[in-house]
Amino acid sequence: MMEDKLTKYREKRDFNVTPEPYTSKKTSKKPRFVVQKHKARNLHYDFRLEVDGVLKSWAVPKGPSVDYTQKRLAIPTEDHPVDYIDFEGIIPEGNYGAGTVIVWDTGTYRNLKEKEGQEVPMEKTIEDGHVEFYLEGEKLKGAYALIHTGREGRKFWLFFKMKELNRDTRDILTERPESVLSGKTVEELEKEM
Repeated sequence: MMEDKLTKYREKRDFNVTPEPYTSKKTSKKPRFVVQKHKARNLHYDFRLEVDGVLKSWAVPKGPSVDYTQKRLAIPTEDHPVDYIDFEGIIPEGNYGAGTVIVWDTGTYRNLKEKEGQEVPMEKTIEDGHVEFYLEGEKLKGAYALIHTGREGRKFWLFFKMKELNRDTRDILTERPESVLSGKTVEELEKEM
């Protein structure tokens, strides 16, 4: 079943050229998330949740926000292997997603969606288009949501922090541009490679 989930991912890549991982070998007791800053044709952030042996993925053009008044467009992309969770590097020119990738944030998450006192499986909340989770990352902390906009034939979602008592108006993307793994910015990684 996991092999089927990664078919689209593998069809788009030439693993003789790209340094991206081919499969999912790493497992964890607590589900994890990652936000990767990806300087491709257009700079964007990829938000990924570990769900049922793969990383469910959304491209977030403007990146995540810690301000609950800021809703961000999120566009679903193909499932990625769990091993992608700590991928940093340069995808060579001429390949799908060519550009530089850093791990902007990572950590664990908790599913917040319940029905009649029982946790709703993450796969089901994604299918239903209403995902709520608590992020425990180095930069992103707190309750967030991914909501499908429901527009006929369109796959747009909104990604945002859920309302909390105190508003955080920091621009976390500018304030903390570096990787949580290497400490490098996208530009520093490009210069090294």
